[in-house]
Amino acid sequence: MNFHVVTIFPGIFDSYFNESIINRAQKENLINIKIHNLRDWTTDKHKTVDDTPYGGGAGMIMKADILYRALADIKTRVKGQRKSTKLILLSAKGKTWNQVRAKKYAKLENIVLVCGRYEGVDERVIKFVDEEISVGDYVLTGGEIPAMVMVDTLTRLLPGVLGNEASAIRESHSEPGVLEYPQYTRPEILTAEGHKYRVPKILLSGNHKKIEDWRKKHSKKTIT
Repeated sequence: MNFHVVTIFPGIFDSYFNESIINRAQKENLINIKIHNLRDWTTDKHKTVDDTPYGGGAGMIMKADILYRALADIKTRVKGQRKSTKLILLSAKGKTWNQVRAKKYAKLENIVLVCGRYEGVDERVIKFVDEEISVGDYVLTGGEIPAMVMVDTLTRLLPGVLGNEASAIRESHSEPGVLEYPQYTRPEILTAEGHKYRVPKILLSGNHKKIEDWRKKHSKKTIT
């Protein structure tokens, strides 16, 4: 899968994408991440990407012409057919990102993520993207963190990325409304603050059928 991220702060991604599973997936050519600096598509000497909003108001708005040029150029670079590519504007007004949507997106070849900043982007940009996505009902200072969230979510769904393929099948949100069962490891007894906290006896029994039943029972929880 190929990720194209459009941002005015390309350095933000260096640390996260160069560690752990994401880094390993890149080295094994399971994913490719290309960070694009939006300022590369500006035409003035100051590399201006924003301006004041028409009608007045606080903050600055990212310019539609710059974003359009960036998207048009990136579309000519992506490999594969257009139907295997999604152009996404990361926006607080978008559809909520979840595991069900992630599984659908994981079948694509190319994903272009546009990171907004300031007070948002010129509304006309929506004409040139396929979808607006939000990672939750709150406001961030930019789309860079949501872009990391989407890349992470999708990468771990791809074949060969996780050491154990079952990890993506038996975890929280693998089914809508279901959270993963509680997990424990050594020590068997944790002594802390004058109390002893024990691992549930069923998990020590060696009875795989009862353990599976216990896990199913403790997985069925309503997400609030």
